[in-house]
Amino acid sequence: MFEWAYSGANKAVPRNVGPECAYFLSHQRQIIETIFVIAICIIIIIKTYPKLHIKNEDNYIKSDRGGKRLLVILLTLLWGMEIGFKFASRTVIYLLNPCHVTTLMQIYLLVAPPSKTVTALFRIHLNLLNGPLLAFLFPETASRTIFAEAALYWIQHGMMFVIPYYLLRIGGVYNIEPFWDFNWSIFSYCLNLLYHFIVLQIIAIPAQVNLNHMLCPAILDPFDGPWYRIAAVLHQAMLCPILCKVYCSVAEFCLTKFPPTKVKPQMKDFLHDRKQIELSPKKHKD
Repeated sequence: MFEWAYSGANKAVPRNVGPECAYFLSHQRQIIETIFVIAICIIIIIKTYPKLHIKNEDNYIKSDRGGKRLLVILLTLLWGMEIGFKFASRTVIYLLNPCHVTTLMQIYLLVAPPSKTVTALFRIHLNLLNGPLLAFLFPETASRTIFAEAALYWIQHGMMFVIPYYLLRIGGVYNIEPFWDFNWSIFSYCLNLLYHFIVLQIIAIPAQVNLNHMLCPAILDPFDGPWYRIAAVLHQAMLCPILCKVYCSVAEFCLTKFPPTKVKPQMKDFLHDRKQIELSPKKHKD
């Protein structure tokens, strides 16, 4: 019934699609690992959620900056091209991969009005940057036979690093928690795991398509074997928060301390337009 969504998956690429990948792990092992991971994630989410804090801001500022409009247009264009290629190649199922979902989240962050929801989603998506990093370190472009589609792979994952930096530059609702507060990272990672073990796995098993390697490990996976998913849960639990904190620290240094790129004294400060400051210098000084 839904073969139009996955029938174009390249079977020539090792461990990409097919029964060999689908039966790499036994059903019993898949069920046990899924129950274990889901149970742990739910417990952690219940304990972590009350610790997530966003400071009350009465003066939410709606940013209508030209850069945001340009990025929205560019990102939407890239997303539209990706959808077009997926429909043309009958691989729509790959749009469920985390990097595509994260790109969709970034489009929302660029167009949504200021609110606590935007701040929460922004902080959560900062902990999903392991996706583009792994995409650059272990590129999977063999199934992209069209040159434009292969080029889009690199552009899209590169934009995933550009968007957060630009939003941090704007400030306001696009702010981050204190450096030593790991509650957002833990909460975000648990949501990420639930998405993998519930959504991706449920769709990947009947389609026999290896969505984000939920059915079998990649050829270059150093933890190749029956324990590869548990190993991935553990090493990504370290990579995701570390990458988020390093990225935010570098961005903070560039935006608030490094003279050539410094634009504001604090990360949470909203980046005002120069013309607006010149028109009302006293207001902004106050």
